[in-house]
Amino acid sequence: MRRLWLIFAEFVAITLAVVFVVTLIRPDWNPWRRNVVEIREAGAPAGGLLAVANPAGVRTTYADAAKKAMQSVVNISSSREVRLQRHPLQNDPLFRRYFGQPEEQDGESEMQGSLGSGVIISADDKGSYVLTNDHVVSGSNDIQLAFSDGRVIPAKVVGSDPETDLAVLRVEGKGLTPITLGQSDKSQVGDVVLAIGDPFGVGQTVTLGIISGLGRNRLGVNRYENFIQTDAAINPGNSGGALVDINGNLIGINSVIYSRTGGSLGIGFAIPVSMAKDVMEQIIAEGSVTRGFIGIAPQDITPELADSLKLSAARGALVAQVTRGGPADKAGMKVGDVIVGVEGKSIQDSVAAMAAIASLKPGANAKFKVTRNQQDLELTVTIAKRPRPQRVRQ
Repeated sequence: MRRLWLIFAEFVAITLAVVFVVTLIRPDWNPWRRNVVEIREAGAPAGGLLAVANPAGVRTTYADAAKKAMQSVVNISSSREVRLQRHPLQNDPLFRRYFGQPEEQDGESEMQGSLGSGVIISADDKGSYVLTNDHVVSGSNDIQLAFSDGRVIPAKVVGSDPETDLAVLRVEGKGLTPITLGQSDKSQVGDVVLAIGDPFGVGQTVTLGIISGLGRNRLGVNRYENFIQTDAAINPGNSGGALVDINGNLIGINSVIYSRTGGSLGIGFAIPVSMAKDVMEQIIAEGSVTRGFIGIAPQDITPELADSLKLSAARGALVAQVTRGGPADKAGMKVGDVIVGVEGKSIQDSVAAMAAIASLKPGANAKFKVTRNQQDLELTVTIAKRPRPQRVRQ
């Protein structure tokens, strides 16, 4: 009997030792183990980062996308003559005569250089069209494009649109590769994107990030805004460069950064390629962009205004000013009217109203739905051509 107890004791000891070791090595085999909270973990893919857009495949690098797009991104160096401000006393003829200065001396000037980026959009047998920001080439006397293959070729401005900060350049030369356009309208917050440009003139650089926001339109930098916001690093010199998706397709033109120091803070903005393509096509065909105009100054509807006007919701654009003799005035639109629809499209605020008006073709008759004294009215407005904005010369 004593021998049997010894054998049983040894069996129990060995069993407990095995259970202890297994619990240390593979605790998930323990049938008595319970989770504090229930979680669901995805297994790590064997090849690295799993591409969300392609669940069946595995993506470990974005080198292919970068390589595809970089050959279509160029460095832009430009120079322009800037007139310097002189002291008011130098405008006095007696002062100039006393100090021996010429009687008709103009203000001094200096040459200023600018660095930026551009994207080859289309190419033919003779050359290519390059899309960039208007502020990169505005007022420039000499524009040089440096390509990824080492060539440096002069370019000329075909046309520009300061209200969207876009410009189209023409460069002569063969063997240039245009970028593939993506679909910015289908972009979503969280999509992975690459920003390609030439920041600080150090050479082509690629940064990685995601789309942080869409439809940003109250930055106050352009007349017409519909920015893609991204946290991909965009620095000085990236302006006019490419924002591409994970397949190397262009979805935006890098344009604006939010910064207190001049460097990237992870808040950058790009013009959607859908808007840029429309502007570019008009510039190439006509030399400028044509927009609709009816002669009003719209204003957002605040909750306080909605209450005072007895509106059911703070929606629409309040007509704060009407140009006398303009299209809106001739159609019977009045100060205090609230525009709630244009050509069947609902209007949420003043930004939407101006964008809808700008998209109308000059000479066409458009239906405007307005609210006046709690009554809905429909006015037919003959659209005019929006005057081209005047640049302030330096």
